Amino acid sequence: MIGGLDQQIKEIKEVIELPIKHPELFEALGVAQPKGVLLYGPPGTGKTLLARAVAHHTDCTFIRVSGSELVQKYIGEGSRMVRELFVMAREHSPSIIFMDEVDSIGSARTESGSGGGDSEVQRTMLELLNQLDGFEATNKIKVLMATNRIDILDPALLRPGRIDRKIEFPNPSEGSRVDILKIHSRKMNLMRGIDLKKIADKMSGSSGAELKACCTEAGMYALRERRVHVTQEDFEMAVAKVMKKDSEKNMSLKKLWK
Repeated sequence: MIGGLDQQIKEIKEVIELPIKHPELFEALGVAQPKGVLLYGPPGTGKTLLARAVAHHTDCTFIRVSGSELVQKYIGEGSRMVRELFVMAREHSPSIIFMDEVDSIGSARTESGSGGGDSEVQRTMLELLNQLDGFEATNKIKVLMATNRIDILDPALLRPGRIDRKIEFPNPSEGSRVDILKIHSRKMNLMRGIDLKKIADKMSGSSGAELKACCTEAGMYALRERRVHVTQEDFEMAVAKVMKKDSEKNMSLKKLWK
């Protein structure tokens, strides 16, 4: 269950799920299927979570690799790994290749190479561009990429034909924050009358990961007091801790470590 990403879910279904399940719709319209999708936004906003959910709902082989894994010490190793990645995807199609932290190999190239390491990273990216150009979207292979730094990616990687859709994952709105808190607290033993909207208001600008951490911390405060119910006060102290507010003066150490 994913909260606060209704628009992103709709967009990713259009470019990933629909072409795999109903390719005939694109053939009837004479429209080329999208090849790649870039998910970008701050850390903890649900990019990886949504990528996994899409793979599950489409019954595709999900191949995940981190960009940092493709940064190798020896010349040619990173390029070889990229080639093997796409070979594996073809052998197990329909498949989704999910490349997390793609900025580690896809950053913009500079004219003055600063060393052999940078040259190897550039060779790895060139191999990735070659592979993106070398397969047809109708082969039931989709490429998902995720990054926190879209501003440093190379324009050659972002052009249509390689990355056909860019989906932004901003920090959740107020209503989305309430939905996320409801999802992560649905199995918790809460006291009656807990106002999750009030908690969401206090966590303005927070990510989905921080909202989840707030629920976990609230449970830990109840655990320290040997209680089986989580109270509003537990949530408020959890918010203060997660949001890194200077609230230690208002907290009783006796209450925390009793």
